[in-house]
Amino acid sequence: MERLQKAIAKAGIASRRRAEELIKAGRVKVNGQTITEMGVQVSPDDRITVDGQVIQNEEKVYYLLNKPKGMICAVSDDRGRQTVMSGFEGVEERIFPVGRLDYDTSGLLLMTNDGEFANKMMHPRYHIPKTYEVAVNGILTDDMCRILSHGINLSDGRTLPAEVLILKRTESRNKTVLQITIIEGRNREVRRMMEYFHCEVTRLKRIGYGTLDLGRLRQGEYRKLRMYEVRKLLSLSQNGYEGAIPSSSMSSGSGSM
Repeated sequence: MERLQKAIAKAGIASRRRAEELIKAGRVKVNGQTITEMGVQVSPDDRITVDGQVIQNEEKVYYLLNKPKGMICAVSDDRGRQTVMSGFEGVEERIFPVGRLDYDTSGLLLMTNDGEFANKMMHPRYHIPKTYEVAVNGILTDDMCRILSHGINLSDGRTLPAEVLILKRTESRNKTVLQITIIEGRNREVRRMMEYFHCEVTRLKRIGYGTLDLGRLRQGEYRKLRMYEVRKLLSLSQNGYEGAIPSSSMSSGSGSM
């Protein structure tokens, strides 16, 4: 026996959190009876439907996509905008994005039909590290980087320590390029970090996620994850990442832009 929302997530319909929303909305039935409360236990013999469709366990798949700008992280869009599903027409499984990247943000995005895996990757308590390359209008000084590495106060609370590496800094053009690793998943967190120092983000690309990087994938391309890569990510979530980025993690590079 297992909880209904877990069974839905295992079937690849949605993440566990999304499954709970479907249940609350009255869109889930068990053996013909509409369920709206959490905690209902189901067995493999129970007939579970979501929006009238019987759920079936399917093979779990995991993809790494190099998301282009101008694409939204959703399975569908009622405004007709291009979604991250556009390049997966040949994939039979009902995959969905793990978390999201903003419309104007490019880079590494995970796609799967494994709701349990997605939950572990997205849940704040697991602290999966995510690395971004950021270009800004403005000069991010070494002192600002040190402040970032200790955490700053945003509207939704203090950020956890970040690892910051200056790649290029050009005072004559008022531009900075940096690499930043964070272990949270707040909405627009990197952009808001830069806004804190009055720096305008002109390019934002996620280049790392846990133990993964983009490799040679071009924008719009994807590849299947190998099972050892999935296991490494799950191990990272299980062991936790809190404290892995020291509060003094700041260094500078050199170069011109």
